[in-house]
Amino acid sequence: MGIVLKQSLNNTIVTYIGFAIGAINTLFLYTRFMKPENYGLIQVILSVSAILMPILAFGVPNTVVKFYSSFKDHTKQDSFLTFILFLPLVLIIPIAFLSFFANDFIGNILANKNPIVRSYVWHIFFVGMAMAYFEIFYAWARIRMKSIFGNFMKEIFCRIVQTVLLILLWFKVIDVYFFINALVTSYLLRALIMKVYAFYLRKPKINFTLPYNWINIVKYSALIILGGSTAIVLLEVDKVMLNNFLEIDNVAYYAVSGFIASTIAVPSRAMHQITYPLTASYINNKEKPALKTLYQKSSLTLFIVSGILFLLIFLNLDELYKLLPNNYANGFMIVFWIGLAKVYDALLGNNNSILYNSDYYRSILFFGVLLTFMAILFNLWLIPTFGLNGAAIASFSAFFVYNTLKLIYVRSKFKIIPFTLETVKVFILLVAIGCIFWFVDFPFHPIVNIALKSLLMLMVYVGVLYKFRISDDIYQFINKILGR
Repeated sequence: MGIVLKQSLNNTIVTYIGFAIGAINTLFLYTRFMKPENYGLIQVILSVSAILMPILAFGVPNTVVKFYSSFKDHTKQDSFLTFILFLPLVLIIPIAFLSFFANDFIGNILANKNPIVRSYVWHIFFVGMAMAYFEIFYAWARIRMKSIFGNFMKEIFCRIVQTVLLILLWFKVIDVYFFINALVTSYLLRALIMKVYAFYLRKPKINFTLPYNWINIVKYSALIILGGSTAIVLLEVDKVMLNNFLEIDNVAYYAVSGFIASTIAVPSRAMHQITYPLTASYINNKEKPALKTLYQKSSLTLFIVSGILFLLIFLNLDELYKLLPNNYANGFMIVFWIGLAKVYDALLGNNNSILYNSDYYRSILFFGVLLTFMAILFNLWLIPTFGLNGAAIASFSAFFVYNTLKLIYVRSKFKIIPFTLETVKVFILLVAIGCIFWFVDFPFHPIVNIALKSLLMLMVYVGVLYKFRISDDIYQFINKILGR
């Protein structure tokens, strides 16, 4: 776990800086500098683009990681890399023609409840395409075990652009239409910069000779579209469907609470960027003991971090909402349900990496498609009944079923589980801290209350973890900080 822990920590720092910028944008700038209906529009554009992204990418980001290590010489690697650069065009070109000739039809579907969305079909396509090629070049860098710059571009670059644009909007230098066009341009620019960096790390010699296993590569990529689409749909479908049932400003309210809960997933995202290629290597080389160790250690580490983040957010939520405009301060249950889903997701460690890099990926993709429809049905049922809370409950329900099926499947095929006795100890510790600090309040300014309560919780939590050495990785990390 040495290289995993080191790069994960670096990526976590970068990701949290990005989330800090995102928090400023989401919680303070968007909520004050932009009307809710315009912020809701931007959320719909980005959510639909994110759903479109894995289709336009043709599964290539996963394909790069899975197959690259199986090519042992530069000529074969160049053939493979050239092939995967052009493979996404198989879907990008037809979808571009469809967007052109069926623009009004697509716009009318998206604008069923909110006509403001109708004019932004092309914006969605270009953002989706930029996201797709960014992920391809990011995977290109990750196979060289270089993930930090790509993580910077993924988590920080576009958020900084949004900060600048929001400030310009506030001073009326630009209008909302210019803001949206500039935001689309930032995603295109990000993909271009990532391409330059990826080619700097490993510049391919263009070789149009098909890889010897190109049929397997295409089959895997086509099937992995379903897997990538499943994960994205489960994350984004709630906002897209809210747009079809409620006024668009509700999408903005939901997005703010969803963002608060999504900070729990930051450590998972940071660690997966480096565990993914490691998992692929272990599976390709049939190193099952190393795979089991990585599975259990990644699960424990992520549970330790995500569990305390959930408590820090949930137990400080009343104070945090005092800092927001009243319209945005009613998402208590949204944060609870989405946050709980993020913790369960983290508890599975590198489960996704194991499935997508193994020979069993076809079966799990069937579950993914099934659960995509289940998520849509949950939203169709719960949003009209419970509104914004219904969307959150639907997301949790879909994630719970999906992750449970993946957990059972890995256990049945690999005979390994991510849980250990230490997992139980961490769960008991989290419950105890939650029960104790539920009743702790201070009569100060909300920011002071949040800082003081969080500090006390962390002191107790880290102290117990260190005293009883529940995690060797965490224990060694604390010792390093203490200079021992």
